[in-house]
Amino acid sequence: MSKNYIGLFFLVFSLNAMAAKTLIYCMEGSPASFNPQLTTDSVSLNASSQAIFNRLVDFKKGSTEVEPSLALSWTVSKDRKSYTFKLRKDVAFQSNDIFTPTRTFNANDVVYTFKTQMDPKNSLAIPNGNYEYFKGMELDKIIADVKKVDDYTVVFELTKPEAPFLANLAMDFASILSEEYAQSLVKSGKGLKTLETKPIGTGPFVFKSYQKDSTVRYTAFDKYFKGKPKLDNLVFVVVTDSTVRLQKMKTGECHVMSEPQPQDIDQIQKLPGIKLISTEGLNTGYVAFNTSKKPFDNLKVREAFTMALNKKSYIDAIYKGQGTIAKNPIPPTMWSYSKATKDDEYSTEKAKKLLTEAGFPNGFETDLWTIPVSRPYMPNGKKMGELMQADLAKIGIKVKLVTFDWPTYLEKTKQGLHSVAQMGWTGDNGDPDNFLNVLLGCSAVEAGSNLARWCNKEFNDAVQKAKEEPTQAKRTKLYEQAQAVFKKEKPWVTIAHSRLNKVVSDKVTGYTINPFGHEQFESVDIK
Repeated sequence: MSKNYIGLFFLVFSLNAMAAKTLIYCMEGSPASFNPQLTTDSVSLNASSQAIFNRLVDFKKGSTEVEPSLALSWTVSKDRKSYTFKLRKDVAFQSNDIFTPTRTFNANDVVYTFKTQMDPKNSLAIPNGNYEYFKGMELDKIIADVKKVDDYTVVFELTKPEAPFLANLAMDFASILSEEYAQSLVKSGKGLKTLETKPIGTGPFVFKSYQKDSTVRYTAFDKYFKGKPKLDNLVFVVVTDSTVRLQKMKTGECHVMSEPQPQDIDQIQKLPGIKLISTEGLNTGYVAFNTSKKPFDNLKVREAFTMALNKKSYIDAIYKGQGTIAKNPIPPTMWSYSKATKDDEYSTEKAKKLLTEAGFPNGFETDLWTIPVSRPYMPNGKKMGELMQADLAKIGIKVKLVTFDWPTYLEKTKQGLHSVAQMGWTGDNGDPDNFLNVLLGCSAVEAGSNLARWCNKEFNDAVQKAKEEPTQAKRTKLYEQAQAVFKKEKPWVTIAHSRLNKVVSDKVTGYTINPFGHEQFESVDIK
C-alpha cells in the first residue's frame, strides 16, 4: 500500500468520524482467514471470532471464568459425559450482499458448527478444511455426538470426561456459524470457501470488506442481542512496522495499537493523549525443533543447540524489561506450573562436547525460521534470529535465517516444512491442556499445532489422564510430570514469557486488556 494511499485512507476516515463514531485499530499483521474454525493465530481470530461471532459460552470480560452467551444455561450429567445447553431465543444473524437470513439462531446452527468439525465428510464441511484447533484438542475423538433435542436445547455426548470442556467451548474455534448461510452457499454454487472471505455471525460487528494487507472494515450490528455497540464503525488497519504504528498513534490516525516494541515503552508512557495498558501475559515464546527431521531427532543435538543459546542476552536485548526467561512450556501465572524445573544451562563448551558425542564434531548447517510479525511472546523475531545465529556459530552450527509473510509462515510450519522455527502461544482458556496438549500432544502432530512433531508416550499419557481428572490437585501432579518429561526431551527451546502491552488513545473509553490477548470492542466507545 503506497504512502499516498495510506494518507488518503486516514483522511477519509477522519472526516467520516466527524459524522459517526469510528475506531481505528492498528494491528501487526494480516488475517489468514475470517473463519475462526480454520485459524489459530490471534491476528485472524481478532479479525473474525471476536468481532463477528459468539459462542455458546464466553469468558467474563478480563477473566478466565466462563459465563453464558448464546447458551442461557447448562447442566452436566453425574458421569460428566453429557452436557445439556438451553439456548437463547430471538438471536439474529447478520446479513450481507449475498445472503439474508430467514430465521434466528437455533439448535441447528450449533449441531452444524460442531458436526462439520467432527466429520470432514459432512456435506457442509469445508472442502480440505484443516480444523486444526478442534483436532489438536482431540475434540473429534472426545465428542461422540451433538444432538438437537428441540430448537433451543442441544446435548453434547462425550466419549469420556473432559475437565476443560466448558472452557474449550468458549474458545474461538467454537464460534457459532449459520447453517442456513452454509446451505445457501452450496445451493448457489458460491461454495463453502466463501465462509473464509464473507463471514456471517451473531456478533457485535458486521464484516463489510477486506483489502488484503491493508484494511478490514466493520459496522455495528444493530440487531446484536446484547445491544448495538457504541461504535458505528470499526476499522482494522494492517501496519506491520511497530514504529509506524506508534507514529500513527501520536498523530491520532490510530486509536488502539497492538504490540508496541519493548524499547518504546518508556517513551509511550510520557506521550500526551495516549496511554499504555499492561498486564502479565498468559504466553510462552519458544523455538521448536522438527523432531521428525534429522539431525533434530537426536536428543543430544537438541541439548547442544539449547545449551548454546544465551537466553538472558535475548531477554536483555529484545524484551527490555517486558519479559522473563521461560523454563517451562506453560507460563508461571498458570496453575500447575512446575516450580521444580531447572532451566537449561548456557555453556558453549558443553554444547560443543554434546555435538561431538552426537556425531557432529564440526557442526552442521540448518535453517532457522523467524516469525515476520511482532508478537508479545516474541517482539522481534528477526533480531532474535540473528542473535541465535551468532550463538550457534560458536559451536559450529551454521544457520540460515528464513521467513515468509505471516499466513504463509503459519501454513508451512503446520505442514512441518521447517527444521527449526520460532513460535509462541498465548493461552485461550486458562487451562494447562491448552498449552500441553494442543501444542505438544500426539494428536496435535497430525492437526498441525505441534510444530515439534514430537509424540512422547510418557508425556502424552500424563496429559491425557489429567484431562479426565475432576480435581485440580490431581491434574496439577500429572501436568508437573509432563513438564519434567518435556524438559528432559527438549522438543522446544523455551525462550520467554512476556507482558501484554497495548497503546490506547485517551479518546477511547471502555477498553480493557484481555488475558488471552483478544481485541474486543463491543463495549468500547470513543469521544
